[in-house]
Amino acid sequence: MKTNQLFLLTGLAAVALPACVQKDKKEVPEKPMNILYIMCDDHSYQTISAYDHRFIETPNIDRIANEGVRFTNSFVANSLSGPSRACLLTGKHSHKNGFTDNTKRFDGSQQTFPKLLQQAGYQTAIVGKWHLTSDPTGFDYWNILTGQGDYYNPYFIDNGEKKQIEGYATNITTDLALDWLDNKRDKDKPFCLLLHHKAPHRTWMPDTCDLDLYDDIVYPIPETFYDKYEGRIAASEQEMNIIKDMDFVYDLKMADKENEIHTTTGLEANGRALYNRMTPAQKAAWDKHYDPIIKKFKEQKLTGKALAEWKYQQYMHDYLRVIHSVDRNVGRVLDYMEKNGLLENTIIVYTSDQGFYMGEHGWFDKRFMYEESFRTPMLVRFPGGVKGDIPEMVQNIDHAATFLQLAGAPVPEDIQGDSYLPLLKGEKPKDWRTSLYYHYYEYPAEHAVKRHYGVRTDRYKLMHFYNDIDVWELYDLQNDPQEMHNIYNEPGNESLIDSLKTELHKLQKQYDDPIESELANAKK
Repeated sequence: MKTNQLFLLTGLAAVALPACVQKDKKEVPEKPMNILYIMCDDHSYQTISAYDHRFIETPNIDRIANEGVRFTNSFVANSLSGPSRACLLTGKHSHKNGFTDNTKRFDGSQQTFPKLLQQAGYQTAIVGKWHLTSDPTGFDYWNILTGQGDYYNPYFIDNGEKKQIEGYATNITTDLALDWLDNKRDKDKPFCLLLHHKAPHRTWMPDTCDLDLYDDIVYPIPETFYDKYEGRIAASEQEMNIIKDMDFVYDLKMADKENEIHTTTGLEANGRALYNRMTPAQKAAWDKHYDPIIKKFKEQKLTGKALAEWKYQQYMHDYLRVIHSVDRNVGRVLDYMEKNGLLENTIIVYTSDQGFYMGEHGWFDKRFMYEESFRTPMLVRFPGGVKGDIPEMVQNIDHAATFLQLAGAPVPEDIQGDSYLPLLKGEKPKDWRTSLYYHYYEYPAEHAVKRHYGVRTDRYKLMHFYNDIDVWELYDLQNDPQEMHNIYNEPGNESLIDSLKTELHKLQKQYDDPIESELANAKK
């Protein structure tokens, strides 16, 4: 569907683009709207108070929702950092943009929405996490973290020049973004700024000023924390369980000075290296907080359930401290936008590159098509638009078409996402999607999540795990929202399965994913 995606171009946007077909003709606003896209890495919707008040209050992030909309059914196409970013840039599923997993290199010569916005007269910039291996293209300014980036004293690549910057990554990324907005851009042109935070990606290292935050809080243990994964083979074979896979030194900051705490995950040295890159002042603040925790941990000699729940609490405290820093910095950006008169001519999107597990099913990380990973937060402040909740299903492949339509630029036919701009205006397109397609590829690899693809409707989810297994899973999200009961093999579901497989095949044909024919040929 490409409803109302193409405009007659005038002014800045009057540039003919290849492979574009104009379907509708509309006038471009006299003053093109700016685009500010804020994306975190691994920010779960559960830890934004606009969605959930159990864990943390995020007043600055919530401000975007309070002054705009909250999407209640926002999802990704492939729950992994690099692939998710490639889907954002291209508006295409992973098999079409070529970046199926984090071992790949993004082909920067291909069509992306920043390039199309440049041709439409926009100034484009990206600051923060990139994680696509190749250098950014289509940006007038780019200043990106190297690789995954580091929380403390990170290296940035400033338009090709590598520099280390002392400080905390979330603060620095915000500083660079505000500096570009204030000092480096051409203020006579509309802008598109992608502000991509490393936070709250593993290893959830808080800023020194937030280390003692939430010390007095005990977080509720998720109902599914001790999940036994009955009837779910792929879920039982993952390696992202808080109890057995979370490293004491790397993840939980137990790098003791006596060097008595050792782990078997192969990550211990990495954990100690993260501490060693700090400045003396940073180390002093870090030690003041963690040394007493390490001392008590060594004295307690926890085992079993007590140890499992200690690990969960330690994880949650650090993760949420990192979120607090993100929220504070989002407030800085919103305050700047307001002070400089930019709020009323800028669309602001806050989202994450995917969801994340806050102990549900005993997990951290993402990757699976289960809800906590597949679903992502999405809050949008659109001047003149509706306010409240938007229940329609959207996906991260939709941003490209939306931003192009907003700019009055043609949306190429090969973009697979749909513009959600009509939804922001309060329209209810009759042909809006009623199902979503998902495909995850990175296996064998870290966390051992099997390759799988699937379809989700408003009520049901059907998944096929493949490669070294051949297993189907089916969930009734209305009666089993936590996805604990795989009903694929239960009698009486045959016609439901047939209809979902029909929908799955329709989406695979629509998005030109050849996986099922490839699997069928492999069996011959």
